[in-house]
Amino acid sequence: MAPRPDLPWDMAGLERMARSQLTNEAAVYFETTATYPPSRENERAWRGWRFQPRVGIDVRHVTTETEMLGTTMTAPILLAPCAFAGYAHTEGEWAVARAAAERELVYIVSSASSKPPETVPGQARATCWAQLYVPADRQEAAGVVRRAEEAGFEAIVVTVDAPVGSLRHVGFVPYPSDEEPFSFGRPGGTLLNAGITWQTIEDIAGLTSLPVLVKGVLHAEDACRALERGARGIVVSNHGGRQLDGVVPTALVIEEIAAAVADRMVVLVDGGIRSGRDVLRALCLGAHGALVGRPYLWALAAAGEGGVDLLMQRMCLELENALALTGCRTVADARRDLLRWHEAY
Repeated sequence: MAPRPDLPWDMAGLERMARSQLTNEAAVYFETTATYPPSRENERAWRGWRFQPRVGIDVRHVTTETEMLGTTMTAPILLAPCAFAGYAHTEGEWAVARAAAERELVYIVSSASSKPPETVPGQARATCWAQLYVPADRQEAAGVVRRAEEAGFEAIVVTVDAPVGSLRHVGFVPYPSDEEPFSFGRPGGTLLNAGITWQTIEDIAGLTSLPVLVKGVLHAEDACRALERGARGIVVSNHGGRQLDGVVPTALVIEEIAAAVADRMVVLVDGGIRSGRDVLRALCLGAHGALVGRPYLWALAAAGEGGVDLLMQRMCLELENALALTGCRTVADARRDLLRWHEAY
């Protein structure tokens, strides 16, 4: 049996440890937002929500277990789709899937996986969802969805907030030519599909019996449109701040978006989730669960599969602890009146 890894509890320490194991190119790619130095606005926004606990409640028995789209999970914590996990560790997405299975959590596998996406669900008993950048060709899109079904994925997560490439200041920049090095940031020069509409979402939902979720929602009206077009869930996301400089942090809009669809669909959120306490904040604001991204890449780089397993174990424990300390026995007890806004500095 491999020795148990020893990782820093604090995220800054974990990031430093990971950086010591990564090439500079990979580290910059993982940490980059639309600005450099990387923006930390997503993380700061969650810290602005302060807990206002209730007391006098018997919390001897607390559970973080939840059910989502037919899957029972140890906690409402999902592993977000992060491209090229192989840059962090040779086992890449396979190691992440095995760690997710160990903790009985959902892993959303990036379509830009360093391992063939269809091989990931078979690595473990983890529940895997497939992230999808919709190809422009309808037949190609249908083929991708069909292969996801055949591979054992249990949901399709359509990313809609990257119709064109971002003009990031550093990182892997796909210069198409010396004459026009930033043409990838224009609709006519991108390999991404700039023609995605709500009809596209309806078409994808019509191709499969699997639940379809829409990732990249930042407006309540768009959440309602996703619901109308057949989506079973949304992910409130700003792409980790990687697409648009100055975009609103998800912690500031999740409440109004969740209220707009009022439990008629699954509402998830990502962007700056760094602890089980942040997950509880999201639950109190109306989310059904939260996605963790960069932290598991750091854990993967620092200690492989065991690092990801330990990180997720700690986050589940942090959520359980925070539930008890705010007077909650289950995730369903998380309520808006347990939070108060106070600007984080």
